[in-house]
Amino acid sequence: MAYDGGRPEGGRACDHVAALPLAPDAPAEACADCLSSGGSWRRLLWCATCGHVGCCDSSPGRHAYRHHERTGHPVALTLSADEDWAWCYEDEVYLVR
Repeated sequence: MAYDGGRPEGGRACDHVAALPLAPDAPAEACADCLSSGGSWRRLLWCATCGHVGCCDSSPGRHAYRHHERTGHPVALTLSADEDWAWCYEDEVYLVR
């Protein structure tokens, strides 16, 4: 992963990038929090610390961010098959391979 992929200003760092797994342990097809509340999601994110799957900030529930707020786990990776990026909530850095 590289810091601030796609950002013209670049240069921001993330201390968590070295500890990131190459890929999620297992694919997920749903946000469990959305399913339990009857909500919907746009994109799924996988917590690189514990494997929790939540919906992205563009989704009404923002469950991946809420998971970060509850746990302090800093990085979530996209589960979209056609994307390869991560977001560090703590450092506010977008990461791409």
